[in-house]
Amino acid sequence: MSVVSMKKLLEAGVHFGHQTRRWNPKMSKFIFTERNGIYIIDLAKTSNQIDKAYEVIKDIASEGGSILFVGTKKQAQDSIEQEAKRCGQYYVSNRWLGGMLTNFNTIRNSVNKLKKYETMEEDGTFDLLPKKEVLQYNKEMDKLEKNLGGIKEMEELPDALFVVDPSNEQIAVHEAKILGIPVISIVDTNCDPDVVDIAIPGNDDAIRAVKLITSVMADAVIEGNQGSEFAVNEDDFEEVEEESVDSVEEQEESIEE
Repeated sequence: MSVVSMKKLLEAGVHFGHQTRRWNPKMSKFIFTERNGIYIIDLAKTSNQIDKAYEVIKDIASEGGSILFVGTKKQAQDSIEQEAKRCGQYYVSNRWLGGMLTNFNTIRNSVNKLKKYETMEEDGTFDLLPKKEVLQYNKEMDKLEKNLGGIKEMEELPDALFVVDPSNEQIAVHEAKILGIPVISIVDTNCDPDVVDIAIPGNDDAIRAVKLITSVMADAVIEGNQGSEFAVNEDDFEEVEEESVDSVEEQEESIEE
């Protein structure tokens, strides 16, 4: 049983990879065919990897662990923030600051500064300060919120990262590797799947594709915390065979079924 149907993957365009001239040979095991200069990703394998990632994230959440959602490219920012918030986890959607994991204590100092400013704003301290000073505080607070707002309540290092496009988030992936934190990631045909622990082959440039896979990972957290009735809709489940679909035409035609 797959946690997301082949139809949904197709409708979201998860199967569309990059142009054939922009590819990483290590992704060949996840590529089904080539069409009009574009690689087509094997969705049967995508589905299998989603299932694997789902179980890992669900197990982490069920044991009280945390997941850090990371996606700073434009196509991923909204989905990363929305889905992380929906499942009560942490996120980085604007910019990965070097040392967010490997220099966590220093990052926490910046977070504490952000919280201090927020308290000053809430308790009326800002009203007692010169306007010029308040403007400076607000400017710094906005910058800190933009970069650190998603990890404001993250008191400890996360138990896993979910990343959109490891090529775009190389520093985050590298820091996680140094610390032994597992990385689950959407990997397009131009990525190296070996740099992450669980590679989910899929289109990382289409907003709908990113949203779909990210939402499924959020569902895994919710199920781990609260049970399956709060997570995936049973209508989304579908039997998926181990073999690839016979042709791209069959993949596309299955939308109409």
